[in-house]
Amino acid sequence: MIPGAGLGTLGFGSKSEFRRVDWISMKSSETRKQRPESQLIRAELRSVSDPGKEKVLARFFKTGPGEYGYGDRFLGVVVPKIRKVVKSHRQARDEEVLKLLRSPYHEERLTALLILVEQYRRADASRKKSIYKLYLANTPLINNWDLVDLSAHAIVGDQLFGKDTSELTRLALSKNLWERRIAMLSTYHFIRRGESREALRIAGILLHDTHDLIHKAVGWMLREVGKRCSREEECRFLDKHAAAMPRTMLRYATEHFPEELKRGYMQRRATAD
Repeated sequence: MIPGAGLGTLGFGSKSEFRRVDWISMKSSETRKQRPESQLIRAELRSVSDPGKEKVLARFFKTGPGEYGYGDRFLGVVVPKIRKVVKSHRQARDEEVLKLLRSPYHEERLTALLILVEQYRRADASRKKSIYKLYLANTPLINNWDLVDLSAHAIVGDQLFGKDTSELTRLALSKNLWERRIAMLSTYHFIRRGESREALRIAGILLHDTHDLIHKAVGWMLREVGKRCSREEECRFLDKHAAAMPRTMLRYATEHFPEELKRGYMQRRATAD
């Protein structure tokens, strides 16, 4: 209470009224704690949403008929705000995370995945393996490129680094677009540790993929091989495959090359046409 102020000064008519208001406040706090965490997270996301961004995000993530994100829905929450919500709920239980991952709203699925990433980073080996299994059991819900790109390397890539990578082969051969992208983006974990072999192997499997999002993913990871591992290794791969690579893939792979070297690889592709 403010020193020298009576209950009347603060707007309370009596001590009993003061106690009643305090009790209501406590009950409200208790009710909030009893709500499922997924509900709290949903409420927080909506509190920081910008309705004006809903249509912008829907266009950006290609949600129209026939497009790769068809049917996805948006709240209008940008990633920095999502990360703030995640920070407050990174201890959420799996069942609550799965409720979000099954949501029709893109930002709720992304929140679920970022919670899993945060939990994975802090987990022991046993918990990491369970998160990895949960992730792979729900790949149909990881169904846009940002959802893949912000999570695959941190969970799948980390779990398979230095181990049997046959799971990446399975994903790369999948009919599901997003599983193929998970395969390629998972190798980013390897690349960041100076290991290019797995990225080049998966790139070889996906070399003739027909989807533009795979062309971009493969080209991006090849570029990262050149940047973080060895330009020579990337060039050996391109020397062998440039003539047959989709143009977008090759452009992404050579983006940071000196102009003359880039032009030489693009000419190989043009000659093959």
